[in-house]
Amino acid sequence: MTTPGPSPVLPRTGVLPRGVLAGYALGSLVTGAFGTVPGLLLLPYLTDTLGVAAGVAGLLVLLPKAWDVLVNPVAGRISDRSGSRRPFLLVAGLLLAALFTAIFAAPFGGSTASGAYVAAAFLAAATAYAFFQVPYVAMPAELTDGYEERTRLMTWRVAVLALAILISGALAPLVVDLTGGGREGHRWSGAFVGAIIVVGTLAVFFGTRKAPFRTAAESEPSLRAQLRVASGNRPFRALLICFVVQAAGIGTMLAGVQYFADHVLFQSSGATFLFAAFVGPALLVMPLWTAVGHRWGKLRSLIASSLLFAAGALLLLAAPALPPVVVYLIVAVIGAGYAGQQVFAMSMLPDCIAYDTERTGRRQAGVFTGLWTAGETLGLALGPGIFAAMLQIFGYVSSATGEAASQNDTARLGVLLGFTVVPAVLVGAALVLLRGYQERIKA
Repeated sequence: MTTPGPSPVLPRTGVLPRGVLAGYALGSLVTGAFGTVPGLLLLPYLTDTLGVAAGVAGLLVLLPKAWDVLVNPVAGRISDRSGSRRPFLLVAGLLLAALFTAIFAAPFGGSTASGAYVAAAFLAAATAYAFFQVPYVAMPAELTDGYEERTRLMTWRVAVLALAILISGALAPLVVDLTGGGREGHRWSGAFVGAIIVVGTLAVFFGTRKAPFRTAAESEPSLRAQLRVASGNRPFRALLICFVVQAAGIGTMLAGVQYFADHVLFQSSGATFLFAAFVGPALLVMPLWTAVGHRWGKLRSLIASSLLFAAGALLLLAAPALPPVVVYLIVAVIGAGYAGQQVFAMSMLPDCIAYDTERTGRRQAGVFTGLWTAGETLGLALGPGIFAAMLQIFGYVSSATGEAASQNDTARLGVLLGFTVVPAVLVGAALVLLRGYQERIKA
């Protein structure tokens, strides 16, 4: 027997102004850039520019992000106790921009010292990101209590998120190439992404200054009590675990983009084209996914989009025998599935929060979103670790020249499997976890 999920029959509110929708959505320039670029560039930066062994590089990418699993719930509790979440966005966002630029500064010469520096800078940036992301993700449940309006808000957010991923993910590798590659190219790329984060921070802070916030009158007395309530919410728990596993699959594919372009497609600037193929069509299918969700419901739509992602990833197993244009078309299908996953998972989260607030009368959105973002961070951090493990197992050779070393057939097979089968299995298998989440649709 499953526990019914949040009811979509909630008090209706007025339509959110477009300025608030746009202002909130532009915060995804921050989350999209930080969620994308480290997973895309950091692992190959360590292995192919700083000369760090693949297994060690995977740990250096994983551990700082795993630290956020501890920090995010704390950030949620602190933001719940504050009068407003917006100041967190401004301070943490600007600090994150500076720290992100520092990650790719690499002032030391040796691989050991450089690797340690990157890990320390990444740890500091991940901490700042926690204090931006948690309040940001908590805001939709307080901006509106309308079921359909939250889907509309999330559609705007995911559209900007897709644009942020396109801009940062596609252009960051291109900036590396255009500015000479190696250490110097990565410094310019880090500064470029830092500027994107500044723009997103200022946009969300000023864009939501006139937003009508709705908060419950009472907050849980302790973090332990709030965590107990969140863990006892079976629909939230099922959705969270599924999202974490799927995030690990997405993170694995993201970590493999540069390797897939270099060692399977053998195309210069292939990472840029892969990202354009992945994200560009996703912007076009947002209205379609909104219509699908309205007709099928969020849960079934999440399942459909996840299966689309997994099927596309498996099709890429044939990539070595396919023309590049066909590979990019398949990647576009995967991107369409990814867009649906993001829309429906993130619009189901505020439903869980609003359901809990309606039931308890307490303001604890920060705790739910703290756990959510901690889980997402863990999943996305596990992705590069999983891909790095695949590289290590299949004998990938690192390089300190700024250019990827030539790899044998076994290493290239590891790249292919890590980019296709592993993400497909993680995203598809996670769907069985949704048995604990069931929407109750009332007439």
